[in-house]
Amino acid sequence: MCFICTTILLSQNLVYNPGFEEYVKCPVRLGNFEADLIEWNTPTIGSTDYFNSCSINMGTPENFNGKQDAFAGNGYAGLYLYAPQDYREYIQVPLKETLQKDSVYEILFYISLADKSDFAVRSFGILFSQEEIKIGIKKELSKMHLYKLPDNEFHLLEINPGDYLKDMKDWIPIRANYIAKGTENFLLLGNFKNNAGTAKVKLKEGRKKGAYYYIDEVSLVAKGMKNILMENTKDSLAISAAYELDKTHIFNTILFDFDESTLLNSAKEDIREIYTYLQSNDTLHISIEGHTDNIGSKTYNQILSDKRCYAVASYFISLGLDRSRISWEGFGGDNPIHNNSTKEGRSKNRRVAFVISKPD
Repeated sequence: MCFICTTILLSQNLVYNPGFEEYVKCPVRLGNFEADLIEWNTPTIGSTDYFNSCSINMGTPENFNGKQDAFAGNGYAGLYLYAPQDYREYIQVPLKETLQKDSVYEILFYISLADKSDFAVRSFGILFSQEEIKIGIKKELSKMHLYKLPDNEFHLLEINPGDYLKDMKDWIPIRANYIAKGTENFLLLGNFKNNAGTAKVKLKEGRKKGAYYYIDEVSLVAKGMKNILMENTKDSLAISAAYELDKTHIFNTILFDFDESTLLNSAKEDIREIYTYLQSNDTLHISIEGHTDNIGSKTYNQILSDKRCYAVASYFISLGLDRSRISWEGFGGDNPIHNNSTKEGRSKNRRVAFVISKPD
């Protein structure tokens, strides 16, 4: 019973409305993020946006700044991390409980650069505050502004993924660990630097619109206490998602649409579960195998299976799996496990499998 309770506590997301699915009303205009959403608000008067598939003007996947499906569900936030004259937008949410002093928390969210952006940035700011922040500015929320707030302890965490965040097609995970001070009640996301201090790269010539990002699925989860080895946590992960070593496993969900090599969002859920298991033991290695049915030429099927393997492997790597711990190979239609003469048999032959092993 104690084991079960510990696992539940360690997996609870402390962020309300993490996927921006709960709203007061369907969004109909720009800059109405705070009025439209439940729990979330804006700490400044920058006009942060809310998008949901229920809307025509502020819909998903298509909206005024491009086209992007939600990472999960129907909604996501949109905000400028870089814009002319230091213009900035932010999002803020109360936490379900005050963070516990010296506890380690993992923050994770997903971002995607909007199609019409002409810049990309390389850093992202995460701010924890004791009290809700409300400042009547449209520029960067700097430490100068924060220090002027009476009796509001804050802690700023800068995340630098190492490369510019310029993917306009897929959602990129941003994650970090944070050791709590014991006063944190609110979480803010955005860019807390001015234009001069922001690492950026220009993507398009002749435009000065800025770097506009979509954000979805924000989570903050307790991992344990500082300076304590997380062996219990690792055991919990291994038990909740146990995979027999050196055995071929087929992914539980459909990973791709027919004749496509772009991962479905539902497939990413399956991959993230396996990634969590792999992270519980850094000696484990995963091998990805791609297979097709016999429809189409042998050359085409080989290429398709290669592309699908690469898509799965790339997503594992984007989550943080070390490149040396993963390999992949496409087999085309050479290794069927069912009869290709039936529709059902062909559907089962179109599969992506994996083998987890512990190299000597």
